[in-house]
Amino acid sequence: MEGQRLLDLNPALDVKALAATFARDRRLQVRDVLTQASAHIVHRILSEETPWGLAWQAGTQGPERIRHDAVTAITPEGWEKRAQATMAAMRWGDYAFSYTSYSMVDAYVEKWASDGPHDMLLEYLNDKPVMDLVRAISGIPELVKADAQATLYAPNDFLAVHNDKHAAAGRRVAYVLSMCAESWRPDWGGYLNFFDDDGDIIKGFRPRFNALNLFAVPQRHHVSFVPPFAAVARYAITGWFLDR
Repeated sequence: MEGQRLLDLNPALDVKALAATFARDRRLQVRDVLTQASAHIVHRILSEETPWGLAWQAGTQGPERIRHDAVTAITPEGWEKRAQATMAAMRWGDYAFSYTSYSMVDAYVEKWASDGPHDMLLEYLNDKPVMDLVRAISGIPELVKADAQATLYAPNDFLAVHNDKHAAAGRRVAYVLSMCAESWRPDWGGYLNFFDDDGDIIKGFRPRFNALNLFAVPQRHHVSFVPPFAAVARYAITGWFLDR
């Protein structure tokens, strides 16, 4: 059964070295985190089996998470209004984001597709091998669960600078399980960038195939704008590892 290989961790990972990097920098990218067979299955689920919706906010409008069926019903005028609101928010310094999304937690709880591949992915994220790996790398034994959404950044998508600081939610470690095309070019944007207090980029992770980005919360970061000429989409599973 394919599900038996979902999120099958690469046995060659040097966990001790990864933990040392995380302790020093509070962030890292674990390349080749899964076996190649597992990574290709996850990529296929994201690229071929996901009913994509929309995640969107523009200043005080939103946040919204709109399911696939409702997205297909948005009129051209509705898209134009959202685009104008997004541009205005970013122009005047408000917070905004726009990207394609599928809430794996909502899908699991509300039984959108019971026992489907996304439900299995969420269960594997919360199973002992992945949780133990993240506890070991982060040095946070209190982590008890992970949430998740599938994300697709296509041309014109972005996530503005923020720090993920929501103490009541128990967010301790944020993650991006990157599953984008192997041929991703730097000019196509979609980078996970981290900022210092002066607004300079102090670290950036290129979208890669089969790479797990982990970073301690809070940290100022964004996903950089994907320009119209980007040839492929940035697939990932994202969320937080939580202590409650």
